[in-house]
Amino acid sequence: MLRRLLRVVLALIALAFLGYGLATNWDETTGAVAAMSPWAVLGAFAAVLLGQFFVLVAWREILAGLGTRVPLRIAGRIMFVGQLGKYIPGAVWAYAAMMDLGRDHGSPPRRTFATISLSLVINLGVAVSIAAATLGSLEAVRKAWYLVLLVPVIIVCLHPKVLTWGLNLALRVARKEPLESVLPGRTVVVAVVWTALGWFVYGLHIWLLSGRSDLYLVATGAYAFAWATGILTIVVPAGVGVREGALVLVLAPLIGTPAALAVAIVSRLAFTLADATAAGTSFVLGRQAASSAPAYADQNGSGSTALTPDRNLSGSPEA
Repeated sequence: MLRRLLRVVLALIALAFLGYGLATNWDETTGAVAAMSPWAVLGAFAAVLLGQFFVLVAWREILAGLGTRVPLRIAGRIMFVGQLGKYIPGAVWAYAAMMDLGRDHGSPPRRTFATISLSLVINLGVAVSIAAATLGSLEAVRKAWYLVLLVPVIIVCLHPKVLTWGLNLALRVARKEPLESVLPGRTVVVAVVWTALGWFVYGLHIWLLSGRSDLYLVATGAYAFAWATGILTIVVPAGVGVREGALVLVLAPLIGTPAALAVAIVSRLAFTLADATAAGTSFVLGRQAASSAPAYADQNGSGSTALTPDRNLSGSPEA
């Protein structure tokens, strides 16, 4: 109860700082929002959706590498519908929802848990790397140099053997069965490539909203830095307020505080609407498949290895 209250209080504090900045620059910020081209806003929304699609492809690749192959629409249903739990205070809700949806479609909870965790690590590593590569000359970001130290750590953690050890440790803590195989190195590389592609598409939405044709790389790095800052502030649901503050910190010296606030606000709205759109679309497209998904034996909620849809009786992946 106390931890949940702390999360809510910290979220309110982050929003209060953002609200103060917005109130201080209200006329200029509302003017900047009004001055945005409707086509730029629509393009930003489309870019967010496309970026989410690329991240979904990476997520599905990881799940397949761990032994559960599902159609893209089913992977979308598990990921997009389940991740709506991130808007609830507490880090467990999105995990719990995705694991439950994965179970409905034949994925043992331990594999879904491992897929979510690995996807998060890859996203964080790619985001920090992009931010470090594109924003190194900005004074505001140089103050957060310690984030760059995460890059070599994440690279080491992505080695298949280290990765499997770490995931099995997390599974033991979560009281789930360990993974039955090491994630192939090729799967990690493919997932990183798709994730990086998604991040460079995400950069398009900040670039379009900023109205500066010369800021694409900086815009991409700005959002990557803001997202990484928000996700590392795990006590605040979906990084609300923290992500916007970090985005303003990077963009304000380049386009002005009112315009940066406008970009941050519209960006948040674009992602929220994209999350809802992706979840609704995936729910409808994957709805019929849930009832016909092959069942597997549930062993205290951890799932059977041999009876998952993609495995033969020996427990080895089907070709």
